[in-house]
Amino acid sequence: MSSNSMFQLNDFQLSITPDQTLQLNDLKGHFSVIYFYPKDDTPGCTQEGQDFRDLYDQFKTLNAEIYGVSKDSLQKHQNFKAKYQFPFELISDPDEILCQMFDVIKLKKNFGKEYMGIERSTFLLDPNLNLIKQWRKVKVSDHAQDVLDTLKNH
Repeated sequence: MSSNSMFQLNDFQLSITPDQTLQLNDLKGHFSVIYFYPKDDTPGCTQEGQDFRDLYDQFKTLNAEIYGVSKDSLQKHQNFKAKYQFPFELISDPDEILCQMFDVIKLKKNFGKEYMGIERSTFLLDPNLNLIKQWRKVKVSDHAQDVLDTLKNH
């Protein structure tokens, strides 16, 4: 979906690594890759972070910043970021403020249990906060490269 007709970002203030806050205005002036993932330090989330890390310099060359978002605490994010040397910031969204804005909280099933959780999703915004593309129900394999290719072709 390239249109942003149903896409509305409201101002927010959230904790972000290392110990800062992020607001909507901070996303202006550069492309933003905002990827939502279920939980720090789990296999899929770790791989996704490493893939974005490994391509980070190419994203920066294209005037893009990457933000990872989950409901984990800032302390967990700081540990996760340090452990895998992520060069980008992680956003702590325990109250699902960004999660709700981007509509990524979905009914999930795990081992027969149903619960509401983050559906792995990525959003690419232009420097004016317009939605360029969104990816839902992301499969980690080759995803970061796909996002980079989309940005290159924009």
